[in-house]
Amino acid sequence: MKISKSGLNKFLLFKLPSAFICGVRVKQIDEDKCVVTVKHRWINQNPFNSMYFAVQAMAAELSTGALVMFQIKKSGKNISMLVANNKGNFTKKATGRITFTCNDGYMAEQAIQEAIASGEGQTFWMKSIGTDEKGDKVSEMDFEWSVRIKLI
Repeated sequence: MKISKSGLNKFLLFKLPSAFICGVRVKQIDEDKCVVTVKHRWINQNPFNSMYFAVQAMAAELSTGALVMFQIKKSGKNISMLVANNKGNFTKKATGRITFTCNDGYMAEQAIQEAIASGEGQTFWMKSIGTDEKGDKVSEMDFEWSVRIKLI
C-alpha cells in the first residue's frame, strides 16, 4: 500500500470500516506530520451532543499510526507495529470538524532505526492533539507504539 492521503483513506475503507463510516479521513501526511479530521455527525455522537470519545481516539490513533506506517515503509524492512498503551485527556466538547495533528514522525523513525540496529523491540510514545474549527484544543491523546523486526 502506498502511504499517502488517498492510500490511507482507501485503507480505512477496507481495513477499518468503522472509522471510515464515522468520517475519519487523512488530510495530510509526510515523514514528520500527519493530520486527520473527523466531523461531528449523528453517526459519531454521544448523548451529550458532542463527538463520542472513541471516534476521537480512532482519529488520533490514525494520526500517530500512519506516521509509524510511513517510517516502516521508508525503512524497507519487515516490521510489526502494535499499540501497547494509550491515554487521553478531554478538555472541551468536540463539535464541528475536529482536526488531530501528530508531529512525532521523528520518534517513529528513531525507534524503527534502533529496532533494526539492535534486533530488539522498541516502544515509544506519540502525541496527537485534537482542535476544533476555532483552534481550541478539545482533546490530547498519547499512544505507546511497539515496533519490532519480524522474523521470517
